[in-house]
Amino acid sequence: MEDEIELKTAPADFRFPTTNQTRHCFTRYIEFHRCLAAKGEESNECARFAKYYRSLCPGEWIEKWNEQRENGTFPGPL
Repeated sequence: MEDEIELKTAPADFRFPTTNQTRHCFTRYIEFHRCLAAKGEESNECARFAKYYRSLCPGEWIEKWNEQRENGTFPGPL
């Protein structure tokens, strides 16, 4: 018998009550990078934010945002 993989998404967040999760995705991405800046790359405390944004955001968006952060053109407050 193979081990079962449990898939989860980010928990419900009262700030995002509608079915459109675009802002929820963007906010979780920003929270993750703020956490890294505050706690450092080695901190395990940021892992939950990474899990949240990766489950909510399309891969293409993440790639674009990563490029924008590297180029200093990311539109959000990091």
